[in-house]
Amino acid sequence: MASNTWSHSIDISSTDAFSNYLGTPNSVANSNKDRGNSDFDIRDAFTAGVTYSLPSSESSRIVHAAFVGWPADSFILARTAPPVDVVGAIEFADSIALYPRPNVVSGVTLVRDGPQYPGGKAFNPEAFTPPSTGQQGNLGRNMLRGFGAWQADVAFQRQFHFAEKVGLRFRGEFFNLFNHPDFGSPDNNLTDALFGESTKTLASSLGSGGANGGFNPLYQIGGPRSVQLALKLEF
Repeated sequence: MASNTWSHSIDISSTDAFSNYLGTPNSVANSNKDRGNSDFDIRDAFTAGVTYSLPSSESSRIVHAAFVGWPADSFILARTAPPVDVVGAIEFADSIALYPRPNVVSGVTLVRDGPQYPGGKAFNPEAFTPPSTGQQGNLGRNMLRGFGAWQADVAFQRQFHFAEKVGLRFRGEFFNLFNHPDFGSPDNNLTDALFGESTKTLASSLGSGGANGGFNPLYQIGGPRSVQLALKLEF
């Protein structure tokens, strides 16, 4: 089973969280200045699930006993990069905290490529300048993109029957089987020393549970390869 979803989400603010002030209230400026790609805008998302039972082999009784009866389940996910909203130092307008976006320096590339950067690219700090106090820069909201991601998970299991109502099930699960590195979005604040570079794996950037939201990184997509083995007695 496989599917691919193409979508494009546009809004003026993607959160109602009290602690997030990226949207511009109408009391300060025309909110249409924030009209752009949604924070969660993922253009393409591909998923596939495959279940396969190893075929029977009559060439060897030992081979047959060792390998037959091992169904394999796999899940593959691949998606394009989410948007990143570049902002500068915090300002206050009408008693509201805001992070204004910068101006773009004409003729300067916005993104640098190279193996020295995590994920192979980084935003170029020389391409942006702070706007005048109380002004919004000319860089649109969520104009840049972070990193795409893909991951393959595989599970194998075997059922052993000892009696009519007693059995043993063994299962091995491999998450991110190929140990493919997926990176979180680059640092989006111009005032940070590592602006423009990714500083976390995708799993760590998606939240850490509790008040910060998200799951524990161990249970997120985009972490290093991990293996889980389980043995279950059924009766």
